Amino acid sequence: MIDPEIGFTSDVIKDSNRFVGRTDSIRDCVKALNTPLGLLAIYGKRGVGKSSLLRQVQQMALGEYGIAKKAGIYHEIPPKPRRYLTVFYTCDKMIRDGAELLTRLCNDQNEQDGLLRLVPNDGKEITEFSRADEASGAIDLKVINWGIKGIETSKYARTVPGDIVQTFRNYVNSAVTHYVRKKMRRDGLLILLDEFDVIPNKDGLGSLIKTLSSEEVKFGICGIGRDLSNLVEDHNSVERLLEEGAIHVKSMPDAEIRDIFSTAQRLFKNAVRFDDEVITRIAEMSGGYPYLAQLIGKECVQVLNTRGGSRVDLAVLTEVEKDIRDGRAFPTLNAQYERAIGNSKDRQVLLHFLAEQEDETNLLDHERGKVLLKRLRAEAADLKIDYVDQLIPRLLDKAYGPVLFRHPERQGTYEFVNPVLRLYIKLRNF
Repeated sequence: MIDPEIGFTSDVIKDSNRFVGRTDSIRDCVKALNTPLGLLAIYGKRGVGKSSLLRQVQQMALGEYGIAKKAGIYHEIPPKPRRYLTVFYTCDKMIRDGAELLTRLCNDQNEQDGLLRLVPNDGKEITEFSRADEASGAIDLKVINWGIKGIETSKYARTVPGDIVQTFRNYVNSAVTHYVRKKMRRDGLLILLDEFDVIPNKDGLGSLIKTLSSEEVKFGICGIGRDLSNLVEDHNSVERLLEEGAIHVKSMPDAEIRDIFSTAQRLFKNAVRFDDEVITRIAEMSGGYPYLAQLIGKECVQVLNTRGGSRVDLAVLTEVEKDIRDGRAFPTLNAQYERAIGNSKDRQVLLHFLAEQEDETNLLDHERGKVLLKRLRAEAADLKIDYVDQLIPRLLDKAYGPVLFRHPERQGTYEFVNPVLRLYIKLRNF
């Protein structure tokens, strides 16, 4: 039995040895990290590998540039690249607004990624300054002359009851004072916020990021977005900070999808081998989305375990495709599919027609994936599907996904919320 996770994963990729492709994005990240002032913003559609790229940003920020070397751009790294202490936090839908995000950050006790680990233990609640032993006890701290021998500043963070914004500012400043400047002697503190898009009310966060950003404090945000305005509500507040830090992650070219499988074979130590024609077919099926390619790769290894052998050939892939068509593979995607169609055969047919709509060849990358209702009406009439307008609302309803969202600026135009689900539907039976 071979563990599929050795070579493939549907989780965020932290290990640079497993990360493939994205040369242009890595180049942009190197540039953004070594810009003293600026906000790094990674955005794109669901399933393209944004979170994995953000983890590679963290590795480079700590001084590990192996991923850039593998991408062939090691010569583009500055002779003395900026090194950071990092905070990494993944947002979730329980966070309703900026205040709740800051509360989470100020209380996160993660030993590797949390902000709290960088705040001196004796300073979270107690004091602003300490006096050196040699200093005269008569010197008032409020009017102290910092030129006097024996006096040292030890700026601690102070929790301010009822004011999470000021508490967060104090914690950040304390981390910079004690660890960035003194103990670790780094160039700055980098605060990375993944899945930033899930916070429904981001009012004021852009302004806070702008006021805290400096040569010693940098923020990086990552999330689903068609453009930056989807990711940052008060976009104007941080517009100047994004001049060298906006990174749009697009779907992968087939050559990079193929690299996923060559990397997997290396990780499997050639205990699993994929035929070239199989890899070519999987690249077509995955549509440039590494998440789906990883899922299909895992399924191939599972089937190989039942059949025996070490070679993934077309017979193995055919069995995987049958499992996908019948809804046995990818239970999470299948659950989304079943929830969307409910008990309506007409809605099921409608959803497949929407998924099958071909993009126009002259569309830009960010324009691809849109579906037009006017095309659908004609096809639905041919299949004798009535009441199309009554079938669409469930596909837009958050209670059932949503599967689609409506473009407000383009009447009758929709897009799949999850492009990987669209690809799955195209592979699924109906």
